[in-house]
Amino acid sequence: MILTLVRHGMTAWAASGQHTSTTDISLNALGEAQARALKPALAVETFDAVYSSPLQRARQTAGLAGFADAVIEADLTEWRYGRYEGRTTAEIQADDPDWSIFRCGAPGGETPADVAARCDRLLAGWARQHRHVLCFAHGHILRALACRWLGQPLDFGNHLHLDPGSICRLGWEHQSPALHLWNAVPGPDAAG
Repeated sequence: MILTLVRHGMTAWAASGQHTSTTDISLNALGEAQARALKPALAVETFDAVYSSPLQRARQTAGLAGFADAVIEADLTEWRYGRYEGRTTAEIQADDPDWSIFRCGAPGGETPADVAARCDRLLAGWARQHRHVLCFAHGHILRALACRWLGQPLDFGNHLHLDPGSICRLGWEHQSPALHLWNAVPGPDAAG
């Protein structure tokens, strides 16, 4: 199996650095442009399955990239931030300087073990059914998926930067899981 991951385009909260999980906000104008810019890069590939997080920013990205018929997959929902929803990393680290979502999880939200189990469930299900999967989702859940693909603990996600509107590909180096492409941004500058 090969896995192509697409992070949704820019939103107001992504631009301000606010953690956004269940708050269902839409793409901003830059995010819409980023999503449209994905279309030519993805059109040259053949996918036997396309999935999207149920949250509108991922669904909008899928639609603008030419995949409006993506199957909604609840396990692709962003890491649930609980009491950290809407807060920035700097705000959280003012209270807990050593905090990292990949290491600590979120109070009232999901733990790294919760998210690892979700990712493992997705990967196992897809491996039984598909050859090339395309999925539209969110920064932290996609980084967690990459960690689990590579057989790494979730805190490895701290080393995987992922911009809005970016494409990643997970595949194989002989018989070892490998990164084929990471954080490729085909459209407008993700930094805005």
